[in-house]
Amino acid sequence: NVANAAAGRLRGGAAKVSVLSSALFGSISGSASANVASTGAVTLPAMTKLGYPKRLAAAVEAVASSGGQIMPPLMGAGAFVIVELTGVPYTDIMFAAILPAILFVVAVWLGIDAYATRYDLKEVPADQRPHRRDVIVTSGFFAIPFTVLLVAMFAFKYTPQYSAALAIFVGLIALLFNGKTGLDLKLGFERLGTACLNAGRQIAMIGSIIICASIVIGVLGITGLGVKLTSFIVSGSGGLLWPSLLLTALACPLLGMEVPTTAAYVICVSVAGPALIDLGSEPLQAHLFVFWFALLSTITPPVCGAVFIAAGMVGENWLKVALSAMALGIGLYVIPLGMIANADIIRMQSNPFGSGLAFVQLAIGLGCLSFGVISNFNGLIRILLGLLGIGIIFARLFL
Repeated sequence: NVANAAAGRLRGGAAKVSVLSSALFGSISGSASANVASTGAVTLPAMTKLGYPKRLAAAVEAVASSGGQIMPPLMGAGAFVIVELTGVPYTDIMFAAILPAILFVVAVWLGIDAYATRYDLKEVPADQRPHRRDVIVTSGFFAIPFTVLLVAMFAFKYTPQYSAALAIFVGLIALLFNGKTGLDLKLGFERLGTACLNAGRQIAMIGSIIICASIVIGVLGITGLGVKLTSFIVSGSGGLLWPSLLLTALACPLLGMEVPTTAAYVICVSVAGPALIDLGSEPLQAHLFVFWFALLSTITPPVCGAVFIAAGMVGENWLKVALSAMALGIGLYVIPLGMIANADIIRMQSNPFGSGLAFVQLAIGLGCLSFGVISNFNGLIRILLGLLGIGIIFARLFL
């Protein structure tokens, strides 16, 4: 409802609703496939009914569902795993990740505008947009537990575990209320049963992720394969940072093929993280870089779970969807490299002015790159826009 009210009236509104809703939901779910199956059940029919090409509709949902997992405050539980592996405080990770996450939404948003130069991407009809009261009630239902979580951690300095427990209790109380009639105990207990089942499924999934990742890390450690892979990255890059980054970018989608993002990140960072840090990358930079590229297996062939599900839901060839998703999600490939080229983007807490300038620079570059890759402009103009975008994004390397 919030996404629909915010973006439904804009050009390509149905696609932009998908981007916003998936970004909000993806931060909680931590699974691109689950995100596609849930938000896609609403957004995909809306886009196809308005005449959006099926490959584009599925690509929008797949990309948006993948990018939602790098959206603070939760990042699909990834933020808490980064805390454990790096020892960096949770607040520092959240501040470091927020501007790149917003950049991703901006990049996809601009990509949709670029596609609008090729297709007639209509807005959501007025009679299908939610009433203001529905927006306030439904957003308040989710905002209250989140507010309790964040206030408990940042204002009262409670631990994340205790803050989460407080938010859960507030959420349980909220379940007892109906947005239209007020207190409704019968509906509340029905919701409670559903909530317990969903919580059990989530805990089982997280537990299995930790177990599987632990097995992989144990094998890498016992056999020495992890050290050998790290040495291979260092030697293959000639001891230079940027070639090692590109090798890592190629390795992450392969190491993380069709496992949940958090597990893919743990596997990839155990192999590539030490090499990047040894070659001069800051620890948090290296971890965020690997976390972003671990996402790519969800939209990059040959194994791309989010694309498979979205393509199946609209009845389109998955490879066509994957190609459109890679074009639309160009920001997902470029932003982590931009974080290395211009580290100010992750220093909002210590250098807000520099972070703001870096955000504007990367946003302009991503806009040029998106229109260069996707738009219906003249071929020469598209090439110039693409080169200009790359030049702007990596300008700090040459200044």
